[in-house]
Amino acid sequence: MNEIEIVGLFDDVLGMIYSAKQKAEHQVNSTIIELYWAIGEYVSKQIEVNGWGKSTVKALSEYILSREPGIRGYSSQNIWRMKQFYETYKDRPELSTLLRENTWSNNMHIISKTKSYEEKEFYLKLASKEKYKAKELARQIDSGYYERLILSNGKAPSAIESKDMTGVLRDMYMLEFLDLPEPYKEYDLKKAILKNMKKFLLEFGRDFLFIDEEYHVQVGNNDYYVDLLFYHRELQCLVAIDLKIDDFKPEYMGKMDFYLEALDRDVKKPQENPSVGMILCKNADTDVVEYSLSRSLSQTMIAEYKTKLIDKSILQRKLAELYDMAEEEVKNSQQD
Repeated sequence: MNEIEIVGLFDDVLGMIYSAKQKAEHQVNSTIIELYWAIGEYVSKQIEVNGWGKSTVKALSEYILSREPGIRGYSSQNIWRMKQFYETYKDRPELSTLLRENTWSNNMHIISKTKSYEEKEFYLKLASKEKYKAKELARQIDSGYYERLILSNGKAPSAIESKDMTGVLRDMYMLEFLDLPEPYKEYDLKKAILKNMKKFLLEFGRDFLFIDEEYHVQVGNNDYYVDLLFYHRELQCLVAIDLKIDDFKPEYMGKMDFYLEALDRDVKKPQENPSVGMILCKNADTDVVEYSLSRSLSQTMIAEYKTKLIDKSILQRKLAELYDMAEEEVKNSQQD
């Protein structure tokens, strides 16, 4: 047995350790969430039946800390949060598994920063699937990820469950973390993305695996280079990204179709799905995009990027307008 084979066997054991560690962490977190739920339910009922108030909850916190010095998580403020946690979801038993899959910090972010139960459920699923840390989840909520996804698809988001390309890829991405000075060149944009790849993947989704920049493909005696090449685990295909610092132009489609054909013929593995392309532009006129894609058979998406966060209130207002339009369409169809 050579050294490489031995290392492979050792890695198998290491994988068992990592798996058991992850399972133990999940069980601990699930137990904590169940405990906080039970305490929240108890306090909520005591308030209703026996008239507990802030002073009683404060006394409860002090009593716990006196009996268990050094224990964390049982301040009066956190006990009130447990009560809020229970009262928020007590009539939503279908979310119980998702609540246990998320950390306490993530659950608190979702409660405090979201409004509808649809939005709460979306972020619970997203945070569970992507294994978000608290800061990562907060960034997604603050950047209006839910609203942007609905506005992008024109319907309630199902991207976290769908393998359809149009569900996984969106038509707008927020790249405010790049800190690009105006004006900038395509080279600056690409280098800023590479420097902030972790944040870039947070915005695009962790199913994206980065392969290379300026990925070389040769056709005949000519050399061509794809700006950024990724592999998408859920779609099980290569994703080529072409970066543009100007508005989308129809001629960009021909270049991307050429890249995808080259990748499918010379790079794609037999078990993988056809390659997908994304042309990432500063702006994209919806009519120009529609005309460009109307007769195209390629798997290409046109997406905008913004280097400044859009105010979440603006996104929420646009979302309300979308819902109003949908309701109006339903009313008109019923009258017909």
